Amino acid sequence: LCAVMAEEKKPELPVCPKVQAGMTEGETLRAMAIEGLAKRLDAMRPAPDEATRTKYGERLDYELGVIEKMGFPGYFLIVADFIQWAKAQTPPIPVGPGRGSGAGSVAAWALLITDLDPLRFGLLFERFLNPERVSMPDFDIDFCQDRRDEVIRYVVKEYGADRVAQIITFGKLQAKAAVRDVGRVLGMPYGQVDKIASLIPFNPAKPVTLSQAIEGEQRLQDMRDADEQVARLLDIAQQVEGLYRNASTHAAGVVIGRKPLIEIVPLYRDPRSEMLVTQYSMKYAEAASLVKFDFLGLKTLTVIERALEILKGQGVDVDIAAIPLDDPKTYAM
Repeated sequence: LCAVMAEEKKPELPVCPKVQAGMTEGETLRAMAIEGLAKRLDAMRPAPDEATRTKYGERLDYELGVIEKMGFPGYFLIVADFIQWAKAQTPPIPVGPGRGSGAGSVAAWALLITDLDPLRFGLLFERFLNPERVSMPDFDIDFCQDRRDEVIRYVVKEYGADRVAQIITFGKLQAKAAVRDVGRVLGMPYGQVDKIASLIPFNPAKPVTLSQAIEGEQRLQDMRDADEQVARLLDIAQQVEGLYRNASTHAAGVVIGRKPLIEIVPLYRDPRSEMLVTQYSMKYAEAASLVKFDFLGLKTLTVIERALEILKGQGVDVDIAAIPLDDPKTYAM
């Protein structure tokens, strides 16, 4: 007798606490990016000439114009805020140099979001943000796996525990799990159910459905035809296959709300986590106006950090950001 249809809403970015007094988000972003670009160029060796500086300045001006026109200065400020915080810690929290199309942005490079010089490598800004195809920018940011939680805790502290949440994901019953679960409910012997489940191919990249497994495995067909209980098991398992089985959290996605999240989406409390979790999965959380930020935990960065610590203990101080990208020994290996 009652139906509710949640309305789709446009993305609403939270206000970054770093917006300077008396300035708009756009003006704050421009001031930070110009200052950041000057530092990047001053650190270049050999020192760039005036023509080179002009070229970088023009590219930054163009990018900032597009970012402002599309209404995304707040997004860049928020991402720059937590990455700059991570890099300013003692010792610094390792952050990846830049992944995907975001590495094509001089503005991101100037704000320390990425560590790749886009002009040196001829990378295109338009692959990341294009005025003709308006969609939210999306930086995939890699953090050291062991210290990723420190950055998330900083974001919670900065924006408020009631405005930051992880995103729910739903695990579905796949063929093997469906057979095992239904077998348990039917009270069938464990060994018999295990034997049936072991005949279903395991392919995480392209999971096989139960009907495909039966079609491609003669022994499953023979067991089904010879035993009424096995036939019943396979029939029921096919009906429950694909249903949601359990809730967990998205590996990297975090949403930050403009107001308390309880006013935007239904929430869930995971007993294993201190953080809130949205009851909407990623697609629907974004449709409800929330903006997703990716905090990826990368083991490679943790290993590199440990290696640098070991080298430092041996008196070798390596600046990971200054390693030459054309080192012959690396290519030989």
